[in-house]
Amino acid sequence: MNKKTGVKILGTGSYFPKKILTNADLEKMVDTNDEWITTRTGMKERHIAAPEEVTSDLALGASLEALKAAKIDASQIDLILVSTITSDMFFPTTACYLQTKLGLKDIPAYDLLAACSGFIYGLANAKAYIESGMYKTILLVGADILSRITDWTDRNTCVLFGDGAGAIVLTASEEDDDIVSVSLGADGSYSPLLYMYGGGSVCPATAESVAAKHHTMTMHGKEVFRNAVPKMVLAAEQALEKSGKKLEDIKLFIPHQANMRIIEAVAKKLNIPMDSVFINIHKTGNISSATTITALDEAIKTGKIKKGELAVLVAFGGGFTWGGAVIRV
Repeated sequence: MNKKTGVKILGTGSYFPKKILTNADLEKMVDTNDEWITTRTGMKERHIAAPEEVTSDLALGASLEALKAAKIDASQIDLILVSTITSDMFFPTTACYLQTKLGLKDIPAYDLLAACSGFIYGLANAKAYIESGMYKTILLVGADILSRITDWTDRNTCVLFGDGAGAIVLTASEEDDDIVSVSLGADGSYSPLLYMYGGGSVCPATAESVAAKHHTMTMHGKEVFRNAVPKMVLAAEQALEKSGKKLEDIKLFIPHQANMRIIEAVAKKLNIPMDSVFINIHKTGNISSATTITALDEAIKTGKIKKGELAVLVAFGGGFTWGGAVIRV
């Protein structure tokens, strides 16, 4: 019997726009202050894309860094997956634009949309493709420019979001299985709690829809919080169960960086000490599906997690969607 094909992590990378928007900057824009933002979210600053930057540009920056870390050429990629809710355009996909910017042709490239859980959904896709033998080496990217769909007059939401991208290169291996397990879930009945009404077939773009701010995000924060915590706990527990690992086997817990209170509540319910939880929300804000991969990339680069050690990634987003993964660095 042939040995089961595993998935090896070859490299990770991140890209953040140069412009930084601080809480002090936000004080000049809306009725808020640094103490209010920090106390409720844990955020201090976030990166904002330049007017000329688009999502595929951020994805390119993260991809080039991941390819460099992986020590491979882009020509060795068999498939490109991009998780985003802020694609360059409705179509073609951001993955297709990224493919061209990487100088590639012919290989498949597509976007997937699962909001803030998108990167973990992408891991499940990549894992299945590689284990089945359909593709050997995959570039998976989480990238979003949330500043383009934020209502900058709404003090309850505009303080939360930022822009950024993260990438990971995965390949088939008979020796390693770094994507140990992935668990996914969704419940569409909660879609009215976190959504963007305009732009699709329900509400096509018109002068009236733009004036009504239908093309920016709407979020009911308290209800999102109440659902995010138990679903992120569930995602972590299910991923651990599928992996055959226990919490004591895990070196680092990497949650979606949406809100410090959510992170703390999830850690408490899982009985994970905060010194085992990776946090960079204070300098990135919520960057949707880019949060878990950029956090993983930073954890690797800063030595928070070392080769051979295990991490649990969890995320929760609009849909509602949620996901958890156990990975070996």
